[in-house]
Amino acid sequence: ELGLVGAVRQQTGRLRAGNGRPLQVDVVAGELPDLPAAVEVAAYRVAVEAVTNVARHAGVGATRVVLQVSLDGALEVLVSDNGAGTRPWTEGVGIASMRERVEQLGGSLDIASGQGGGSVRARLPLPL
Repeated sequence: ELGLVGAVRQQTGRLRAGNGRPLQVDVVAGELPDLPAAVEVAAYRVAVEAVTNVARHAGVGATRVVLQVSLDGALEVLVSDNGAGTRPWTEGVGIASMRERVEQLGGSLDIASGQGGGSVRARLPLPL
């Protein structure tokens, strides 16, 4: 009923940062075509899991989710924060689950952390 963007906003709007305050989640979306159900579900799950990880581990009060179609026709889901990444992330159940969902659809998942913050980028191919 809500569509991908609305569903991500609704679910992530409930999360709290490590200090107990509501986590500010900025969801930005380009114009999205009608998405296949499997792509929409994978994008939703990746966005929500990545924002949940920010809430649990990043030590920040805000994060950004960008949903857009790339020039080469893939749906991109980018979740980023400006936390001070002091050590590399270890791939736990959440990251492994995101990676599995994305790869089942022929996509890719890239994660990064560093002094400028962390990011999760999923690329999900769309049918022509």
